[in-house]
Amino acid sequence: MTTNFVHTFFPGRVVFGAGSLDQVAAEVELLGVRRVLVVATNSARDAADVVEVELKDRFAGRIDGVTQHVPTEVAENARAKAREIDADGLIAIGGGSAIGLAKAVALTRDLPIVAVPTTYAGSEMTPVWGETSGGSKTTGTDLKVLPRVVVYDAVLSQHLPLKVTAASVANALAHCVEAVWTPKADPITETTAVEGARALAAGLRKVRQDPTDIDARSNLLYGACLGGSALATAGTGLHHKLCHLLGGTYNLPHAETHAAVLPQVTRIKAPDVPQAKARLEAALGTNDLATGLYDLFADAGISTNLKDLGLTEDQADEAARTFQGAPLQLVKDILTRAWAGTRPEGATR
Repeated sequence: MTTNFVHTFFPGRVVFGAGSLDQVAAEVELLGVRRVLVVATNSARDAADVVEVELKDRFAGRIDGVTQHVPTEVAENARAKAREIDADGLIAIGGGSAIGLAKAVALTRDLPIVAVPTTYAGSEMTPVWGETSGGSKTTGTDLKVLPRVVVYDAVLSQHLPLKVTAASVANALAHCVEAVWTPKADPITETTAVEGARALAAGLRKVRQDPTDIDARSNLLYGACLGGSALATAGTGLHHKLCHLLGGTYNLPHAETHAAVLPQVTRIKAPDVPQAKARLEAALGTNDLATGLYDLFADAGISTNLKDLGLTEDQADEAARTFQGAPLQLVKDILTRAWAGTRPEGATR
C-alpha cells in the first residue's frame, strides 16, 4: 500500500518531436513575448540562426557562446544585455550551460524562458539555478527560472559526438538515481525516475550502435525530461552537492564529474531504498545498481575517475575536508574511490 506523501507538480509546457524547432517562434507568440534575447551555445549556432529568422520582429538580441557553471561575470554581462535591449523573454538553445545562463537572467529580471535543449542535461525541467564566483558555486531554487516552455527536437542532438552524448546521459541518469533517495522523494518521483533511467540506458546503448538513430536520440531526450522532472520535485542530495563542490571549486566538467561520482555515491545510498534500487536495476538490466552504472559509463567510453578530469589526489582530500553535510570519513571514502575510478563492489559482469 502506498504511504502518505506530498508531491509538487511544476507548471510548464513540453513540445516534443523531430522538427519541433520550427514551433519555437509560435510558442514565443503564445507567451505574449515581444522582444526576445536568444542565448545559444556555439554548437547550436545553426539552430539559433533558424530561430532568429522565424522570430521576425520579435528578435531583439543574441548571446553566442556560454561558459559552464555560469560564472558571475558572464551572468552579469547577460543581464546587462537583456536590460540594454529591453528583453521581455528568453530563448535558450543548447546544453545545460545555455539554459543555466538564461536562468541567471530570469532570476533577476523575471523573464519567461523557452528552452530548446540539445543535450540531455535535464536542467530545462527544473527551477534550480546555479552561479559560480570566487571558486565557489552557489545554487538555489526559484520558480522564476523554471522554463515556461521546453521544445525537444531530436534532430538537434542527432550529430552530438558520442563522447559528449555519453557524458550528458551520465548527468541525466544522476538526476534519475538521486531522485529516489532524497528526503522529498515520493512514489511519483520514483516512478518517473525509473522510467527516465530505462529510456536513457536503452537510448545510450542504441546510440552507441548508430549515433544518428533519431528514435534513440528521442529516447534520450524523453529520459532527460523525466529525470529533470523527478529531480525538480525530489531535490538534490549528497551526490549533486559533491558534484557542485568539485565543479565550482576545481572547475571540473559538470557532466563527466557525474560519471565518476555517481557509482560511488550509489554504492552508499542505494541500499537505503531497496525497492527503488531494485526497480532501477531492472530498468538498467543489472543486478547491482552501482556496478551497473559504472559499467554502463565505462562501456560508453566515459572516464569513471576524477583523476582523468584533472583533479589531484590532494584536491580530492581537500574537497572531502571542505564538504559540509555528511561525515568526513564517508565523503573521503566516496571521493577517494571516485578519484581512482574504483569499480564498486557488487555483481560480477
